[in-house]
Amino acid sequence: MHPVQVIAVTGGKGGVGKTNVSVNLSLALADLGRRVMLLDADLGLANVDVLLGLTAKRTLADVINGECDLRDVLLQGPGGIRIVPAASGTQSMVQLSPMQHAGLIQAFSEISDNLDVLVIDTAAGIGDSVVSFVRAAQEVIVVVCDEPTSITDAYALIKLLNRDYGMSRFRVLANMAHSPQEGRNLFAKLTKVTDRFLDVALQYVGAVPYDESVRKAVQKQRAVYEAFPRSKCSLAFKAIAQKVDSWPLPANPRGHLEFFVERLVKQPSAETPV
Repeated sequence: MHPVQVIAVTGGKGGVGKTNVSVNLSLALADLGRRVMLLDADLGLANVDVLLGLTAKRTLADVINGECDLRDVLLQGPGGIRIVPAASGTQSMVQLSPMQHAGLIQAFSEISDNLDVLVIDTAAGIGDSVVSFVRAAQEVIVVVCDEPTSITDAYALIKLLNRDYGMSRFRVLANMAHSPQEGRNLFAKLTKVTDRFLDVALQYVGAVPYDESVRKAVQKQRAVYEAFPRSKCSLAFKAIAQKVDSWPLPANPRGHLEFFVERLVKQPSAETPV
């Protein structure tokens, strides 16, 4: 057994590019030689497989229901990454039975020896499912873009996780930035509010530039990192992946993947705020 880096990519607001960030960061990490798995954690509106032009015959729901093994649902993505397609419907991880809990833990533990990084693409919003995945991950990347609603919703998510669940460390990535300065300005806007009202530490991951190559890649149902490897966007993901790869790994034994799943499915309810 060895530690697995578990990274949740979230943002609060829909439309900020969480899935694009999740997919292309996964590819960039794989390019560094890491064994990467991407979990589509949008339990209602799965889109990782659609973005990459893949067809999922089985999903995480089939694993949860004991109908197949996790290996049976894995899709082979570009660059050698493996993809766990989302369960369809609205079932929340926090509503699983004890038997389903045990099965999910066993399913992930069986593949952990062949995995270095698990990237989780969360759904939009601040629902139970999103909160569960984010709380269980070791690293949380909050994606923001230059829209007032994006900053507001990112702050709402951070506030909820800090106030109700005691989380205090978040990484921030600016997406679709028109300049490096715009990315830093977005980070400054968010930290100005969190520093005033919350007891949290935000760390800037970097900025992914606005790039027409992304739209072209989406139309081709391909990742921009694969379709246009020399684009501004792809080069930014390469630099960000190198930074992410330098983050410290979890210490044993809590870094084992089954511990992540245990935290995911056995979380206590939120404490009543003081």
